[in-house]
Amino acid sequence: MGTPNRPTSIRPLTRGSSIREYEPTLDGTGLTVAVVMSRFNQDIGEGLLSACTSELARLGVAESAITVATVPGALEIPLALRTMAQSARYDALIALGAVIRGETYHFEIVANDSCRALMEVQLASGVPVANGVLTCEDDDQAVARMHQKGVDCARAAVEMANLLRLVREQTQ
Repeated sequence: MGTPNRPTSIRPLTRGSSIREYEPTLDGTGLTVAVVMSRFNQDIGEGLLSACTSELARLGVAESAITVATVPGALEIPLALRTMAQSARYDALIALGAVIRGETYHFEIVANDSCRALMEVQLASGVPVANGVLTCEDDDQAVARMHQKGVDCARAAVEMANLLRLVREQTQ
């Protein structure tokens, strides 16, 4: 993982206070990010991916520092991300996909278990995972949300990578 030179993003919480606050930093310079996208509901996934990678670039993450992998569905995303986290090559990870309600209980299983597994990956590895797996009632909801969710995930990944880096630097 790269360690770009950044100004410290800690400031007093209030004037005259000794309480320090970590300020959000959206500078992606020097960060490495991996994105795993589900191919199930592929058009939605590709919309999420386009918005996400465009925002990562806008935030300063170099194209050469972004890795994209695809998997069959949302339940396969956590395993791919876990393996990427274990490689110690990435500052942040992003999960992208869409689970759209159908006529069976399968929606709840996939939505709940994929989300739980993504949380487990980040807690076990210490690498932040931005969850961009949409859970929608229908295709129209997914289309309406895909661009903003892709952008939000890029921003969350960069912010969390910077926060964790800063916390680690302060505790060394």
